[in-house]
Amino acid sequence: MTRNPLKAALKERRKLPGLWLSLCSPTVTEIASGAGTEWVLVDMEHAPGDLSQIADHLRAAHGSNAEVIVRPPFSEQVMIKRLLDIGTRNLMFPMIQTAEDARQAVSWTRYPPHGIRGIAASVRANRYGRQADYLKTYTEDMTIIVQVETPEAIANIPEIAAIDGVDCIFVGPGDLAASMGHAGNGSAPEVRAKIVEALNLIHEAGLPAGILGYGEETARGYLENDGFEFVAIAGDTWLLARHMDAIVHALK
Repeated sequence: MTRNPLKAALKERRKLPGLWLSLCSPTVTEIASGAGTEWVLVDMEHAPGDLSQIADHLRAAHGSNAEVIVRPPFSEQVMIKRLLDIGTRNLMFPMIQTAEDARQAVSWTRYPPHGIRGIAASVRANRYGRQADYLKTYTEDMTIIVQVETPEAIANIPEIAAIDGVDCIFVGPGDLAASMGHAGNGSAPEVRAKIVEALNLIHEAGLPAGILGYGEETARGYLENDGFEFVAIAGDTWLLARHMDAIVHALK
């Protein structure tokens, strides 16, 4: 049985609104993880944070009800190994195009013979060698989310979802729109139809579906009307810019 509440909630297909963090600040992570959400995502793909900061983000959320998900800058083996060793147990892999991409991603998170993750005897993930059963139990608490961000990837959802170890499939609407010739317009009818297609394929495969949808109206539409389970409802930079702009303009 998993000790990871996020993994358990995804398996139960519960509604999971969460927050997307790009400011590279453990203080922001501490504030966001206390907001009552069940997950926060620390982004490394489109944010300037580096590996050495990630343990501080994990510590900042410790004791809250929020699990920390990390999105690496690129889906590749070495960065994943290092993220896992410092205690990351929830990963979102960007730009997964095929079942083979998904299979490789999962293999980077598993020790041999089930994967190719290298073993380190004393790391933060195993409480510096104090967790004697880590090698036997680590996969029980690990959440793997893969992103589909092109029409090709969406067509491959049935095969991607069949890869053992994939817990959730997340639609990236921005890159999807761009790949369809609608950069910056995720609400274009063709893009919207492709998002619904992805959602249906994910659910037909028996997995929960995620998407990025900032703002109450957009997020509520994805969660309540469409049936997505895992929705990024706001980001730290997005919230800061909008609320700063609003109060300045209101009082000028």
